[in-house]
Amino acid sequence: MIAQPYQLYVERTDASKNMARYYVMAIEPNLFGDVCLSRKWGRIGARGQTKVHNFGREEEAVQLFLELLRQKRKRGYRPRISGQS
Repeated sequence: MIAQPYQLYVERTDASKNMARYYVMAIEPNLFGDVCLSRKWGRIGARGQTKVHNFGREEEAVQLFLELLRQKRKRGYRPRISGQS
């Protein structure tokens, strides 16, 4: 059982470079009782790519979640501003 929900949606946009990207992560249980970290990323408005990591323990999934979050923040990804489409 997952102690608390972990979900993230961030975007990186730069009109001068025609860049509009998104990155989504969530920690969820799978059908077998293990914990998985699912990731999805791509251009805003496009289907994007998906990757799922399976873990035996929630702590391992949280560790990867936090590491990926740090990497994305360094690269300029930020939460979407309310009212922005």
